[in-house]
Amino acid sequence: MSVALLGLGTASPKHSMLQPDLSEHINCISYQRKDSQKRLLNSLFRTTEIDQRGSVLLDAGDGERPDESRLKFYAAAQSETDNGPTTRERMKRYALEAAALADEAARKACVNAGVEFAAITHLITVSCTGFYAPGVDISLIKSLGLSVDVGRIHVGFMGCHGALNGLRAAHAIAKSDSNAVVLLCAVELCTLHFQFGWNRDFMVANSLFADGAGALVISNREAHNWLHVLATGSHVFADSEDAMSWNIGDHGFEMTLSARVPDLIGEHLAPWLSRWLDRQGVALNDVASWAIHPGGPRILTAVADALKLSESDLAPSRQILAQHGNMSSPTVIFILDRLRQVNAPAPCVILGFGPGLVAEAALLM
Repeated sequence: MSVALLGLGTASPKHSMLQPDLSEHINCISYQRKDSQKRLLNSLFRTTEIDQRGSVLLDAGDGERPDESRLKFYAAAQSETDNGPTTRERMKRYALEAAALADEAARKACVNAGVEFAAITHLITVSCTGFYAPGVDISLIKSLGLSVDVGRIHVGFMGCHGALNGLRAAHAIAKSDSNAVVLLCAVELCTLHFQFGWNRDFMVANSLFADGAGALVISNREAHNWLHVLATGSHVFADSEDAMSWNIGDHGFEMTLSARVPDLIGEHLAPWLSRWLDRQGVALNDVASWAIHPGGPRILTAVADALKLSESDLAPSRQILAQHGNMSSPTVIFILDRLRQVNAPAPCVILGFGPGLVAEAALLM
């Protein structure tokens, strides 16, 4: 039974900020930051290869150089122990903002698929940047007019590869139920978790993450579709629990990212991915297009070196990173959209990484 991607949609916040201006803002809100620290942060932001990032927290600019008044949620720290809004305050803002961004992406995906909202039988939501209940799933049921009997699954707190975990569930549902039409929607508000103070891991996270939403409609209906989902795969790298983490702190969620991640990718990725693709009847060299989650430039380079990929293979990922930043789970859907726009050839592999350290993959044909 063939499972097809019937439609795809993405949504970005209304406003974005240039990467140098975000760096300046974070320096401004930090308490008595030294000039040497400011220079180091500015240098870190430049190495990300990101041009701009969207945030639901941003107000419109006035046509001049943006300043801290555009990001009023983060007021300047008043002491060394001032770490910005509490987690409760950040979650209240998540509850206000997440559903609207998810709704926009979901509507676009259904329109693109030519599927009526009432035809959706299953709804899968994905997010690792916020919690509330009733949540985004209930908001989508109401705003889209989905059936009150729609089957719901939420994939929570799985990080940047969360959309692939959702895709695995959607694939299984569609294969087991000939009448299933699955709407998958990933929404992340990463900029709710900017961290104050001076911590290497927190500054790296501040330099990379952005907001966005992406949605897919998946079914086994007969249709002329761009790609079909053949298989999904997952692999936990050995002895890598310290390489990446995502924890709930008192002032937002806290990201740690070890310098070991590129080395772990270099050691483990190619052997596993080659074995997994072989089981699907596809050789690594046969993969014609790649949707690689751009955790950052070093991660993209590590993947390219491990799999011997070309710059053209990485181009869609680099383009999305530059234009949007790392939006966590929806990012691979933005990359898929870019590949669709150019009618990229198959087979296509989607690849992402998250806490564990875990690699998740999907093979599209």
